[in-house]
This record gives sequence, structure tokens and C-alpha cells, in this order.
Amino acid sequence: MRRKLGSVEMANREAQVLDVLRASGRASVGDVASRLGVTDATVRRAFQRLAADGRVIRTYGGAVIADQAHAYPGFGPDLESAAKRAIGAEAAKLVHDGDTVALSSGSTVLELARHLRDRRLTVITNALDVANALLDAPGIELVVLGGVLLPGVHSLQGHLAEAAMEDLRADTAFMGASAVDLAHGFMTEQVKEIPVDRALRRMARDAVVLIDATKFDQVAPGFMFGFDQVGALVTDGRVRPDTVEALVARGVRVVVGDGREAQMAD
Repeated sequence: MRRKLGSVEMANREAQVLDVLRASGRASVGDVASRLGVTDATVRRAFQRLAADGRVIRTYGGAVIADQAHAYPGFGPDLESAAKRAIGAEAAKLVHDGDTVALSSGSTVLELARHLRDRRLTVITNALDVANALLDAPGIELVVLGGVLLPGVHSLQGHLAEAAMEDLRADTAFMGASAVDLAHGFMTEQVKEIPVDRALRRMARDAVVLIDATKFDQVAPGFMFGFDQVGALVTDGRVRPDTVEALVARGVRVVVGDGREAQMAD
């Protein structure tokens, strides 16, 4: 059984990881693990905590110091923003006028919402950011779930949101995730969001997960659902071909968009 680090040990581990990253600006999980003599999983968890604090930016298979990202073409927030926009644009192609869609919280789902303003749809959401992006869009009938606001995430949670969804149905739920692992399925850093995320999935006939490539082969504390609950996954062009093949083998349609073209593997 993995021993849980105490707060002091965790802070020391994060400091060690930051020291390795500062020496080169960016590094892979394997590089840091080798330098520190720890497991890849230990480094991934440290990266996740540091990224949540804004001190590093996750890249596929590694991380870069946040205040040095501008020095590395292909890394940093500009790339992450472009990836999320590409995912949102590709996901919008899966939505048809007249559909009823459910949109969860999350920055990548928000990019999808911005691509739907000129459509004729019914949109159900528990995310205030998503609702604001669609506010007063002439063709959108907007249904905002009630609930208790989760600070920072700007999503509505709790019994009120879950109860409202008992009376609602959607063609497709478009959902974000913090992590995806081929052995463990889809996960979230926000454990409080799990009940509402699952309720969003239950109220829809199908589900599409929007997730950028840096979140593959990661683990987050909250389990959302497995691959059997997902019809399609939309990601960006950094995803590895073997990952796409493994997802397809699990029955998940994968749509890969790099901002210029989309590749579909069925």
C-alpha cells in the first residue's frame, strides 16, 4: 500500500521537483523520477499539485516552469489554450441543430460552448461560465441547474442540481475530466463534482468527453465513470497513436483535432 505523504514531506517533494525543472526549464516525468530516485507516479502527483498552484504547466509526459514557458515553443499556456480551442471546435461538429445537450464545467467544455452561440439548441448546464458564454444567444434555450456554488470552478453542485436533472433529458452530455487512464477510466480533481457529473451522464443518451492530451496516463482522486459510459472522446493532436488505438479497442470513438484538421478513428 502506498504511504501517504505528510504535508511537510509533500512540500519537500514539490521543492525537489521544482529544483529539477528550474535546472532545465522543462523535463519529462521519467527524467525527474530518475534524478530524484522516485517512481513516475510520485512525480505525476507532484506535477498535478504544482500545476494546481500555478507553479508549473503540464505538457504531454512532463511539465515546464510556468514563468519560463514562453521560452519554449510548443509549450506553455498558448499551446494549452490553442489545444482547448481546437477540441471545442471539433466537439461542436458533433452537435446538431435541434439537439438538447448537457454541458459540464471545465475550461475545455467552455470552449465548446463558445462555438455554439449561433446554433439552435437547448443547453442544460451546471456551470456558470458556460451559462454566461451562452447568455442571450438567440437560438439557445438555456437551462441552468440550481445548487451550491463550488468556488474557483464556478459550478453548481449538490442535491438541488441532482434533483433538477431527474426531470431533464439530453441527447448528449459533453463533459470535461481532470485525468484519464486506460486502467482506471475518467477522473476528476474535484471530488465534490462526482455526483452531479454522474447525474449529467445519466440524463443523456450519450456522452462525449473533452480532454487535452496532457491529461492522459494521469490519475486524479475522484472516479467519474469508465469507458463503457462514453461514446466518444475529443482530444488534441498531441495524443499518442497507441493511446488512440487502445481507446478505440475499448469501444470509444476518438476525434483528434489540431486546429487545422480532424482525424477520426472508429
